[in-house]
Amino acid sequence: MVMMSGLAAAYSVTTTGTAPLSGWKTRAPPPRVAFQLRRCTSMTTATATCMPREAMTAPEKADVLRSLDGWAESNLLPLLKPVDRSWQPHDLLPDSASAGFREEVDELRARAREIPDDYYVCLVGNMVTEEALPTYHAALNSFVGYDSPSSADAWARWSRGWTAEENRHGDLLNRYLYLCGRVDMRRVEQTIHHLINAGMRLAVDKCPYRGFIYTAFQERATAISHGNTAARAKALGDASLARICGAIAGDEKRHEAAYTRVVDELFARTPDAAVRALEYMMRERILMPAYYMFDGKDPELFHHYADVAQRLGVYTTADYADLVEFFVDRWGVEELGPGLTGEGRQAQDYLCRLPERVRKMAELDARRRQQPQPRQAPFSWVFDRQVELQA
Repeated sequence: MVMMSGLAAAYSVTTTGTAPLSGWKTRAPPPRVAFQLRRCTSMTTATATCMPREAMTAPEKADVLRSLDGWAESNLLPLLKPVDRSWQPHDLLPDSASAGFREEVDELRARAREIPDDYYVCLVGNMVTEEALPTYHAALNSFVGYDSPSSADAWARWSRGWTAEENRHGDLLNRYLYLCGRVDMRRVEQTIHHLINAGMRLAVDKCPYRGFIYTAFQERATAISHGNTAARAKALGDASLARICGAIAGDEKRHEAAYTRVVDELFARTPDAAVRALEYMMRERILMPAYYMFDGKDPELFHHYADVAQRLGVYTTADYADLVEFFVDRWGVEELGPGLTGEGRQAQDYLCRLPERVRKMAELDARRRQQPQPRQAPFSWVFDRQVELQA
């Protein structure tokens, strides 16, 4: 999913936002982070509160996007698959109407018994993030300012089509987890309920350019995460589970391509506004959409989950460094020339230096983890069993 699916200890988080309206009541999110660029003082000389005023307002940027309706018709909508050519969760799970349903479920559960708890922690975390789709759909619609459920323009059709494809992801993982018998489904369901109730902190300040940058990052990160869970399932001997995760990863790659194309076009048409929006997001930090996940017990659930994902290689600080480098190169930040204001050139300079800085911090983090201190935490998702964390 987007707004990413997923999980990334590599994304740093701020600790000054409002507390979620969920099981945490009035307590703020826990302050610990897995990877925080703010620790590098050379990267914090200009924070979001002191950055120069944007040359284009958020409504003006929304107007630019709405003017691209014809472009979206040709460049985004073809990336959606027709319903009759799309996989459905039923295709990848035992057929409940077949005579062999019970035997197929028994085989699925037998394979699941051979998979360790730490893998299921990552799989549940992916699923919980996917299930918060109502929040992501509302956020996407806000980027362009459409709220009609029946609009016929290309942006609205993309939003509905993207949401319909994403909806299958949570459905598929949820049904698999129910059938496998390895997780406490009531605790998992409570976590989904809490997360949707809590919402998400989307630090874009009503700027649609920032929103689409955020979404491009999230989709690529989610594709990586689901792809790695697929590879790990295959290595553990469960080819069926690998196909489940791989099908979702394939969708996320198409969705990443779409949102990356949107930002491509913004850089081509309004390079100064686009590069400054990217700088803002890199300084402000991309806060994971599942950061407010809560199971009713563990106030540091997201951090514990992210630590397990880091240890298993499902999503790591090195993956985040790759993301930063990829997008700075893809959007041609270094080649931007005419059309940049002074603030735009400052943003360009910051962004061109950023991949090397992030890479060095990822390498430092990797060296620190080479001599880990063993840590464990109980996860209600796996019946409060202890699971090893990344130190």
